[in-house]
Parts: sequence; structure tokens; C-alpha cells
Amino acid sequence: MSIDVVDLDFQNSNQVDQFLAILQSYALEDGAGAVGIPQDVQDRLPALLDAFPTRHVLLAVENGVAIGVAVCFCGFSTFKARPVLNIHDLAVLPAHRGKKVGTTLLNAAKQRATELGCSKVTLEVIETNEAARRLYEREGFRNPTDSSPSLFLEHHLP
Repeated sequence: MSIDVVDLDFQNSNQVDQFLAILQSYALEDGAGAVGIPQDVQDRLPALLDAFPTRHVLLAVENGVAIGVAVCFCGFSTFKARPVLNIHDLAVLPAHRGKKVGTTLLNAAKQRATELGCSKVTLEVIETNEAARRLYEREGFRNPTDSSPSLFLEHHLP
């Protein structure tokens, strides 16, 4: 099995459809809330992501078919004066889990971060998603609260 990682081509409707299918598959799982992505959001998402200046959408492709995705955004560390790459979404189709697709996507994201001169790669994971947590820890991701008083908090806006 050979997995390639490519940048999502937002002009390629086949790639965009596969990207949306992967996200929808993940969004329908219990750990992600099991509510799915509303159709109006799916309709707007590709164009809005394409226009977003700091996005990096990496597709894991096997035999021409997308089987996983890492949606990443660049931020900036004022303490390091360097960019930071955040993996906002990492999803692999259920039939392809356990085949190192997630590892391949994480390595591609880390490589992209290196190319961009980033000081670190960040991500968040649902606490109960033990498989994802094991993958991230195996790939060197650590909870900053183990060594610092940082917490990840959020405030949803209307």
C-alpha cells in the first residue's frame, strides 16, 4: 500500500467531494458529536477554505482516492517570533484506520511546518478518543499541561 500526501486542489471537484466525504464521515462519529456537517456548511466550506490565507489542507491518497485529511492553519508564536502550525482536523476513513494513514498525515504536517519555519505543531484531541491520543503521543505530541499551566479553552460565538 502506497499512500501519497497532496495539497487539496480546490479547483478539482473530485478531490473536494472526497475531502467533504472524509470530514462528514468523521463528524458523524460519536467522538465528534455524531451530528454531521450541515449541507449549507458543506456548500460554503470549500470556497471559504480556498480563500483562507493560512490554510494547508493535506489529503492522504491511495490509488487516486482520498482516504484521510489533515486540515491545518498557521498562527504565530509571539514568544518564539515564528509561525505555529495547528492541525485543526485530522480524519481517516474508518476502512483505512490502522494502516498508518494518520501517521503519514502527521509526518506530512510536521514536514510542512518545518518548510514554513514553524516553532511547533499543535493539535487538540477529544479526551475520550484513545486511538487518536495514542497516535499523537507515539508521534511525539505531548499535553503542555504536563509541564506548564496552559489550558485549552473556547468561547463559541453566534
